[in-house]
Amino acid sequence: MFARIGRVVVHHPWRVIAVWLAAAVAVVALAPKLTATTDEASFLPSHYESIQALDLQQKAFPQAATPAAIIVLERRDGAPLTAADSRAVASVGQALAGERIENVTAVQTAPATGNKKIQIISVQMPKPEGTQGKNQTDAVKALRSALPDHLRGTDLRGGITGTAAQNLDGQEAGSKAEAITGAATIGLILVLLLVIFRSPIIALLPVVTIGAVSQIATGLIGWANDVFDLKTDSSVSSMLIVVLFGVGTDYILFLMFRYRERLRAGEDSKTAMVSAITRVGEAISSAAGAVIIAFLALLLSTLALFRSLGPALAIAVATTLLAGLTLIPAVVSLLGTKVFWPSKAWRQEPKGARFAAIGASMGRHPGRFAAVSGLLLVVLAAFSLGFHSNFDLSGGSIPKGAESTVWQKELLKGLPAGATEPSDVYLRSKTGTPLAQADLAAYKAKLAGVDGVGNVADPVLSKDRTVADFRVTLAEKPESSAAIKTVKGPLRDTAHDAAPPGTTAVVGGITSVFVDIQAAVNHDYAVVFPVAAVLIMVILGLLLRSVVAPWYLMASVGLGFAATLGASVLIFQQLKGEPGLIFMLPVIMYLFVVALGTDYNILMIARLREEAREGRSPREAAALSVRYAGPTVAAAGLILAGTFASLMLAGGSTLLQMGFAISAGIAIAAFVMALFFTPAVTALIGHAAWWPGHADAPARGPESEAAGAGEATAQATRHR
Repeated sequence: MFARIGRVVVHHPWRVIAVWLAAAVAVVALAPKLTATTDEASFLPSHYESIQALDLQQKAFPQAATPAAIIVLERRDGAPLTAADSRAVASVGQALAGERIENVTAVQTAPATGNKKIQIISVQMPKPEGTQGKNQTDAVKALRSALPDHLRGTDLRGGITGTAAQNLDGQEAGSKAEAITGAATIGLILVLLLVIFRSPIIALLPVVTIGAVSQIATGLIGWANDVFDLKTDSSVSSMLIVVLFGVGTDYILFLMFRYRERLRAGEDSKTAMVSAITRVGEAISSAAGAVIIAFLALLLSTLALFRSLGPALAIAVATTLLAGLTLIPAVVSLLGTKVFWPSKAWRQEPKGARFAAIGASMGRHPGRFAAVSGLLLVVLAAFSLGFHSNFDLSGGSIPKGAESTVWQKELLKGLPAGATEPSDVYLRSKTGTPLAQADLAAYKAKLAGVDGVGNVADPVLSKDRTVADFRVTLAEKPESSAAIKTVKGPLRDTAHDAAPPGTTAVVGGITSVFVDIQAAVNHDYAVVFPVAAVLIMVILGLLLRSVVAPWYLMASVGLGFAATLGASVLIFQQLKGEPGLIFMLPVIMYLFVVALGTDYNILMIARLREEAREGRSPREAAALSVRYAGPTVAAAGLILAGTFASLMLAGGSTLLQMGFAISAGIAIAAFVMALFFTPAVTALIGHAAWWPGHADAPARGPESEAAGAGEATAQATRHR
């Protein structure tokens, strides 16, 4: 099949390129724009308690809302606010209300806090419109523009925080992150490819071709989101850039290394490209298939965040694979050997002394290589036992210097940490009769006695008095582990158990959402991980015609995942002192490390099989595979790890942790598993690794004879 694809592409390159250009123009013109949301509640299904509380709130208190923005004011010298300062704050509130800013429905000035350190002005807005909540973010921009003028001439300073302000800062940080990530990714690819091939044409090849492919992939993802009503997290755009360029460059490397090898074997440029697609097409397709299936396994997640992330990344990889098998070969077949200009190094087989020495040593001592690389993975994996989750999805994507982050911290000088995002306990009459005042007072007292609760406001009743809203301010930050434990345990338990006869209670608010996200993620660990692993094993089994090799390959990748998680825990929790890793990190990291890490295992194991089918012993096959496939794996791993590492430049702990974890996982997959562990273990197991298909048996037939002749020519060329 791949030989047929190669012949069609090589003999009709202009038609292939024209089809891709037409597809790009059509998709860019017609596809909807890819939008994102930072609303964590929108990711949960309706059976979770936090969503039930949200539905009840919307029915019973349609006009009630937590302030979308909070203006925090304090004295410039840090001293307590005076009576004159409080009057100035009230004047600022009145002046802002008089501005009649669009989408600002109410401006309310609260009294100074008990310690007089701060005073706040609450700003109400309509519900966010669209996935970006543009009505609220535009209002925050206007408020931030107007506030300095009204503070001029006073002893006050202030800033704006709250949900709407955090969303605005998150979007601005996301746009900046996307620009930084894109520039860093493209720059890294250009530099590394120039170093590897010494050709500006090859360096520009992925930038130009994948740049066009990315437009098609983004458009297809936008259509998929619209058709299936999927919600995309705000970090997806940055991840798409590195997936498209990183994975795409990997596939180009796999192809170009083999193309150069066939040229050195004496084939003309067109025949060499057909041979390259024939020989590497199955490995690339299997690798991409593993990635796509792993991503699609996220459709089994209970979180809409992961259910939309999976198809988005799967579409990106599938589009990149198609380009790697058609568009890239078409362009290269037009250029021929000029693609390597001005370098002449493609004509001669390099000595490859470093990889040849490593391969030869492994061939002699595979047990040592397996033991050392395995021990390294085990040591790192041990640190994963200390993993803790952090659920601050929006805050994690906002730089520490952003206005909403700075003034959120200032707010804590005078109010409990949970003041900006209070929890709500909704008490509802099951019979439809009004709630009794005595019951409400007793219920409030029980809620106030819960450990971790800072304050409980007097209940607000619905119009028919059948639902009461008890606003609960937690003592800790809403996204903190302490707050999550409070809501998950004592607050929910007390709210349910202390409900008067004939009533039911549900706990809502952002912390309740985090509690339910934690439960959903635990479900996903138990479902998504095994399904993805089994499906990838099936692909490996079909590729290798073996039931033995897939087991130790997946075991090595699983160990690599644990080692990557352990390295992340070591860096961020133990060395940097952060309270935890972003809650979605293990799922994303597992899929990237397992799926993309399997790419390198597949490339190496396919080369091991190819060398074995040439009649070489398991140890000789391992030695030659490291010698000839090692440079490809090392170059591809370096580029892909580097592109994901560019996420660390974007700012915000979410992308910092993602960038480190995924790049570290890919580096471990390429430089520990694929280069050392996999070939060493395969050499130790020997022919049994290919049972029952014995794919290492020498091939027979016209095609294999032709391949053998080509390989003989290649060997002769290597030894000239």
